Amino acid sequence: MDLKIKDVAELLQVSEKTIYRWIKENKIPSMRINWQYRFNRDAINEWVLKNNISVAEPIFDETESTKKADIVECLRKGGIHYKVAGSTVEEILKNAVALINAPPGLDKETIVWHLLKREAMMTTALGSGIAIPHPRTPLISDISCESVSMCFLNGPVDFKALDNMPVSVLFIVLSANQPRHLQILSQISHLCRKDGFMELIKRQALREEIFDYAGKEKKSWEHHQV
Repeated sequence: MDLKIKDVAELLQVSEKTIYRWIKENKIPSMRINWQYRFNRDAINEWVLKNNISVAEPIFDETESTKKADIVECLRKGGIHYKVAGSTVEEILKNAVALINAPPGLDKETIVWHLLKREAMMTTALGSGIAIPHPRTPLISDISCESVSMCFLNGPVDFKALDNMPVSVLFIVLSANQPRHLQILSQISHLCRKDGFMELIKRQALREEIFDYAGKEKKSWEHHQV
């Protein structure tokens, strides 16, 4: 579903002038059709979650598919990896994907190509030294193959983040559909707003420490949703 300037302004609770400014500064995903700006709803949803922006309405439905997305399970499938080498975005993504647990039947060259294509559209940097690389469209259909691969970089790399901070950790997300992708992205964003989790990132904590913390946070937000 495509949105107009007015729709996005109302959703984000800002003026239309602000939306035009964000377009000019390439801060918001948009496209131009017949001399008018249009916005893909899924792209805006993802952008909102990535940037932790308040909206005037829920951005995705709590369907059965979104409720079952499990960040801890996804992290265990994708794995936590350390000392990923590289000095450019392309080098980092190639070396990171070489380490991750790829879903059956999906070759790593394909994953890298789609990650780079998405990155060329707009940075996946979340800010505070974190990026969430992912394909624009799902590469898998089986939800049991979904994964999040957490990759600590050997050194910070410029991902053109809005806060100008170089990236030192990646969360590579492979999801089965857009609703589940948004749910996983929301859970990662939630974790990254926690001082305790950011401290684990800062000291590149052991895998089980990260799994344990994420598991406790998951139980906490599930409790508050009951």
